[in-house]
Amino acid sequence: MTASATAAHRYSSPPIPIAPTALLAVAALLLTSCSAPESADALVRVDQTGYIVGESKTAYAMGDAGALDGAGYRVVDSSGDVMLEGELGDASTPWNDEYDAVRPIDLTDLDDVGDYRIELTGGVEGRSPEFVIGSGDDVLRPLADLTLTFFQAQRDGADVIPEVMDRKPSHLLDAAATVYETPTYEDGGQTLVGELVPSGLPPWDVSGGWFDAGDFLKFTGTTAYASTAMIVAERDGATASDDLAAEIELGLAWLDRMWDDETQTLGLQVGIGNGNDAVRTDHDVWRLPEDDDANAAPQDDPDYTISHRPIFLAGEAGSSIQPSVAGRVAAAFALASQRAVSQGDEEAATTWLTKAADIYALADTEPAANATAVPAEFYPEDSWQDDLELATVELAIAADAIGDDRARGWLDDSAAWATAYIDSDVRGTLGVGDVSALAHAELAAQDEAVAPLLIDDLRRQLDSGVDAAASDPFGAGVSLVEFDSVPFAFGLIATAGYYERVTGDDGYREFAEQQRAWVFGANAWGSSFMIGAGDTYPQCPEHQVANLADAGPLLGAVVNGPNAAEQLDELNRFATMVPCASDAADGAEWAQFDGRGSRYLDDVGAWQTVEPAIDFTATALLGLSASLLR
Repeated sequence: MTASATAAHRYSSPPIPIAPTALLAVAALLLTSCSAPESADALVRVDQTGYIVGESKTAYAMGDAGALDGAGYRVVDSSGDVMLEGELGDASTPWNDEYDAVRPIDLTDLDDVGDYRIELTGGVEGRSPEFVIGSGDDVLRPLADLTLTFFQAQRDGADVIPEVMDRKPSHLLDAAATVYETPTYEDGGQTLVGELVPSGLPPWDVSGGWFDAGDFLKFTGTTAYASTAMIVAERDGATASDDLAAEIELGLAWLDRMWDDETQTLGLQVGIGNGNDAVRTDHDVWRLPEDDDANAAPQDDPDYTISHRPIFLAGEAGSSIQPSVAGRVAAAFALASQRAVSQGDEEAATTWLTKAADIYALADTEPAANATAVPAEFYPEDSWQDDLELATVELAIAADAIGDDRARGWLDDSAAWATAYIDSDVRGTLGVGDVSALAHAELAAQDEAVAPLLIDDLRRQLDSGVDAAASDPFGAGVSLVEFDSVPFAFGLIATAGYYERVTGDDGYREFAEQQRAWVFGANAWGSSFMIGAGDTYPQCPEHQVANLADAGPLLGAVVNGPNAAEQLDELNRFATMVPCASDAADGAEWAQFDGRGSRYLDDVGAWQTVEPAIDFTATALLGLSASLLR
């Protein structure tokens, strides 16, 4: 299992029964299809975004074992000329009852830039979508740029971009949010106990920032992670887009509003997801975000918290802060300091470093719990030493850049936190709940003494993925029956890049290329899991703006991907939801391609597989950035 068993995943409130007046709409469920059905004995799965000159390239034929026995393939260019042909690779273990053979197609020798299609031969019908062969800049950089469009769509507050998803200013009352005491929950975080209690603190400006996912909550932890990923991607040259700089500055500005220098207080979350009969929450309604500002419910009405969104704190003024949140925000601010140095602004660099140091100093290093959200079950996370490792190495780099004599001490702290993480029983791989791979790579470049230990752990993470890929017919290095399969795959891609950068060893490069092909279409479902990337991608994400605005696809959004089949027994339904579901590109129901206990469904109510999130998409940016550095 590549991911920690305690890896973070998001919970949604129970499905809302559809009102009788909406049943006709459900009966007339809108079906979309990405392409016309194809008649085929077998199906061909490829990386729909393309392959890079000089890299390994694998596609897959899936079908009946007897039909594929003795089959071959040819690759034709846009003129119909045959550019490559050969036999299918050996059959893997079966995928499901209908597709009991999956056979690899080796395209590595196809290295001429151009547009291509695979056709099966040997008496078997089947062909792939078109795909390209190009340079890394041609294939990967547009994908890195595409992720930024999703962040633009996620903007909250006054500074929205109308051209993206027809966005309008939203949640303007966040500029004077009421701070509430941290509430208590029961039923595994599903039910709020009692009513919300105001803390008595002054109103807090928490406007702006990004929505976390398909809902409108805003979390300090996920925003800090996304901001960190963006700054790393900018530093590493993943994209020179002005859009990246704009999103970095927006994310940092919101994090800065969530930190009160004077009182040494950190805000944890804006909005509430699960409530009770007395407190209606973000997950109880399906609407456009600007509609919340028009909600005029009085303070004693359950709807009051829809427009007057509460803010919850990570701790009282000057008190200890949950270590994962403290580490991630400190890392983001330390990277902001480094960024200011690169821009020649030493005053700003010093200011950001001071904020980062203050937050790190408040981190609880002996936590009884590690809550990163309200309720804690939204983002359960056991590991936290990795977050402090990342914070301290970035603090050390920032301090060294401006001549601050605390650099050596922070570097020593980082080595200690790395060792503690490696000695723990909650080690995972890079994703929404584990930043150890990024932290290890940053620290190994700064501290030769601890580098061998860090490299061993990077290898451990990658080997776990390699082992998983060896038993998966499509080479997926992640579990398909747990949450966050797609971001974990992007995390492995990033980790392979970091390992190669630190060691000079490209031994995991082919594995990373295999993972990239899987997330972009070389999988059982023949779907890319980034919206707008490739020919077939989610058409009906569980995202309120995408569902209601009628403004085209939610470009650049990365979704969860396949999940355990039992997780999809119940879907979210709201009377105000526009019904939407898609067929697979092959003209079949998605269920035809489910296998090995996993399921994928492109339906607006399927938050378990097609809800996008900023931390999912930020991990994709890290993976693409690391691949571009090779």
